[in-house]
Amino acid sequence: MRVLVTGGAGFVGSRIALAFARENPGAEVVAFDNLRRRGSETNLGRLAGGGVRFVHGDVRVRSDLDQVEGPVDVVVDASAEASVLAGLDGSPAYVLETNLLGTINLLDWSRGRAGAFLFLSTSRVYSMHPLRDLALVETDSRYELAADQAVPGAGPLGISEDFPTDTARSFYGSSKLASELIVQEYADSYGLPAVITRCGVITGAGQFGKSEQGVFAMWAANHVYGLPLRYIGFDGQGRQVRDLLHPDDLFDLMRRELADIDRISGRVFNAGGGRTGSVSLRELTDICRDVSGAEVTMSHEARTSPVDIPVYISDHSRATRELGWSPSWTPRDMMAEIVDWVRENEDSLRPVFT
Repeated sequence: MRVLVTGGAGFVGSRIALAFARENPGAEVVAFDNLRRRGSETNLGRLAGGGVRFVHGDVRVRSDLDQVEGPVDVVVDASAEASVLAGLDGSPAYVLETNLLGTINLLDWSRGRAGAFLFLSTSRVYSMHPLRDLALVETDSRYELAADQAVPGAGPLGISEDFPTDTARSFYGSSKLASELIVQEYADSYGLPAVITRCGVITGAGQFGKSEQGVFAMWAANHVYGLPLRYIGFDGQGRQVRDLLHPDDLFDLMRRELADIDRISGRVFNAGGGRTGSVSLRELTDICRDVSGAEVTMSHEARTSPVDIPVYISDHSRATRELGWSPSWTPRDMMAEIVDWVRENEDSLRPVFT
């Protein structure tokens, strides 16, 4: 078996590459990455130790991909500029070139070489304004989705694949949605078996979190280092909610997609922790305090970012129904894993998190 994972030195990509190597002894797994994100270079030793070969390159440069000789059985596109804030304080060129042009380059490289193409997309493809206008119920610790909603694809289980994608969503979300459309065209026009997975928030040990991307890992790490935190937006009370997905659960879904790829090629599946795997920032603070034994100073800022939303929960009913998949990791499990990882590497990780 030969597997290529782009973005393979990043948090998600490295976990996926190592999982393929672990589950398929003797497989040749290649992690392709430009090492732009700070901290990703620290994963190179883990990749080598897990039998994964590293290739330094940039998906924006078509010739860089030619360093990897085909054919391959599986291509996983996990390369992305994943911040929803990308492009807001300057040019959107990097996020668009990486997320759209990079995927086009990889698709063209894969045509005639790859047995399957797994595209990791994002819940941020769903339109911003309908998400911000959802009917909510406010409790002491979180916002809940009301049972009755005015838009399709929204309900108590969360946001399904039928939710609108036809209005603005951020440069990050737009670049991933455009890539989804191109993936489907390659699948239909060239017979490249391909599946699109729209991921909710992915977190766990090995994520170098910061406020604009990877905030849940940052939340746990700040408890270890005793750094202050802030509830930002929505009156600064920390009631905004996300569902969390662990890379192990994502890999389990990918295995199921590969096993049935001829039937589901061109399809889109939501992947996330769902309602039972959701947590508000306020609830997350309680979890982090419990698993770390530490309490940090908390401040409040009422101002809400124009790209923030009060609730996002992945309705993964389609993946559960058609592929028999459901997540197994809880938010508490993930925060405990992150805390243990940070403590085991406290000195080496300090410059990344602080």
